[in-house]
Amino acid sequence: MRRGAELVMSGDAEVFGIALLSLRVALVATIIACLFGIPIGFVVGTTRFWGRRAAITVLNTMLAFPTVVVGVVVWGLLARSGPFGGMGLLYTWWAIVIAEVVLAVPIAAALTAAAVQTIDPRVRRTALTLGAGPWRVHWAVAQEARYALTAAVVVAFGRVLAEVGAAMIVGGNIRYHTRTLTTAVALATSQGDFALAIALGLVLIALALTVNVLLQMLQLRGDAQRA
Repeated sequence: MRRGAELVMSGDAEVFGIALLSLRVALVATIIACLFGIPIGFVVGTTRFWGRRAAITVLNTMLAFPTVVVGVVVWGLLARSGPFGGMGLLYTWWAIVIAEVVLAVPIAAALTAAAVQTIDPRVRRTALTLGAGPWRVHWAVAQEARYALTAAVVVAFGRVLAEVGAAMIVGGNIRYHTRTLTTAVALATSQGDFALAIALGLVLIALALTVNVLLQMLQLRGDAQRA
């Protein structure tokens, strides 16, 4: 434990290089996932259409989808014999981003749908009465649900940051290229390098704690706004 803390405090280049790569992957994957997931959540949460209940069931099921299964599917798509093999993305950090996006989109969509469903229907009716078009109506709803939507983004980011199975499969855990915090912890532990594993674990815990503190602050602010 002491040696691991020393690696963090001394600014070990490998530890912080892995941390920076993990943050890059997490940020890019979260942004892409939210660009897809939030609009899907808005459609599911604010409109009535045939198959809506099934869509909600699918989203909720995908929240608990095994990460290794997602990794295998993405690996099959990006492998040389797969439909996207010619792009050469397998065993790059972009392959990890793609897998993480698949995992994070349902989170962003499901939490967005849950958030907009709780908004007072009078917000939509008032916006429509004032002559607002569909986009302005959605914007009015988003304004009311902004803290819950921000929480959805934070949760998606935390999910991506802490994922290991898919990242290991599609990234290959290549040093200096695709080795993230979680895959590096798994490798260091298997090799008996517990000092490095603890150092990486401390960084991961610090990042996860930061994400959770931000989430709680957003929830408290939202509660204060509604009070």
